[in-house]
Amino acid sequence: MHTGKLYRCEEEQFVTDVSYRLISEAATTLCGELIPTDYGCVRDDGDYIVELEDRRKIKCNLKKNVNRGVIGVPPRFVYRFAGTVAFA
Repeated sequence: MHTGKLYRCEEEQFVTDVSYRLISEAATTLCGELIPTDYGCVRDDGDYIVELEDRRKIKCNLKKNVNRGVIGVPPRFVYRFAGTVAFA
């Protein structure tokens, strides 16, 4: 797993650090899974920006991955993301 940062898209406000893994990577689109480091800070609606380790930023939506178990106590969920590279 890699580490990155999660921002709300509207005001580019920092939300939390995340651990992520990419599942599919094309020239301008990416999809993967992420786990927030903080409990309860992510809603699975609205637009977000995920900043990857290599400084690329992906504008995306998050969806709670109900097929994966929760991690830790209190629970942290796994989210799927798919989006476009906004800027590098």
